Amino acid sequence: MSDDAVTLSKADGIATITLNRPAKYNTLMPEVLQGLDAHLRDANLDEDVKVIVLEGAGDSFCGGFDFSNGLEHYGNIQEKDYDPGLDVISVTGQHTSYLQTFMALWRGSKPTIAKVHGYCVGGGSEMALCADLVVASEDARFGTPYSRVWGAHLSGMWIYRLGLAKAKYYALTGEWVSGREAADMDLINFAVPLEELDTTVDELARKLTRIPLTQLATMKLVVNQTYDNMGLQSTQTLGPILDGIMRNTPEGRQFVRDAMAGGVKAAVTRRDGPFGDYSQGKPEDKPRLKSKLGLG
Repeated sequence: MSDDAVTLSKADGIATITLNRPAKYNTLMPEVLQGLDAHLRDANLDEDVKVIVLEGAGDSFCGGFDFSNGLEHYGNIQEKDYDPGLDVISVTGQHTSYLQTFMALWRGSKPTIAKVHGYCVGGGSEMALCADLVVASEDARFGTPYSRVWGAHLSGMWIYRLGLAKAKYYALTGEWVSGREAADMDLINFAVPLEELDTTVDELARKLTRIPLTQLATMKLVVNQTYDNMGLQSTQTLGPILDGIMRNTPEGRQFVRDAMAGGVKAAVTRRDGPFGDYSQGKPEDKPRLKSKLGLG
């Protein structure tokens, strides 16, 4: 893993954190989570930073957790010699849970903006939706394909951002939604054409820098506290535990075996083929590629 798997830049009161594994769809591994956690801490402690932007390099924001090696890089949560007790400790512990890193976007005192393009699925969507504000390209794809096999809601943000009817529907089907659809159903804040995404997020971040940090932190805190009062913490305790169980059902283990034997693509094809979405969607339904549009 390269030391620059996650990068940080700062300018004019804005810290930009970039997930930098474009060849792997910026999928999450321990080193990526550690880098993200370190940069979020840096930005929150820097008195010159008012706003934090999280983005993904290349053609996607984040394709979720990297399971290309059968989760061997995840220690206690791997399927081989699985110990449910150690898994519970790992996914609920203050110092060991990846969810603590996701929620550093939410609980840090400075406002965070997730800038989403391409695929934002699985754990990637759980992470992005922990940001205070989410702005996406209209053709981005949000989804929880783990609803079909190998997982469960982690951060609960799909539930808390949506009303009951939609939250239940997408939890049961795992279907994707476009950035435009996500904005229309209030899963995210805004959706704009891909060509306008960088400018839109930059303008939003600069707007926030004109407000005193004490005001930003206070207003963020009071909104967050309301959701904590609604049981957010309890949901985030239950979700990762259920996720571990779902990774180790017969179907969950077979999913990883398929990936190890035939590659991740083969496993995903078997999962999503009957639904015709995600990588199995029609070409016209997939996100546009920044690399093909000359947008970086």
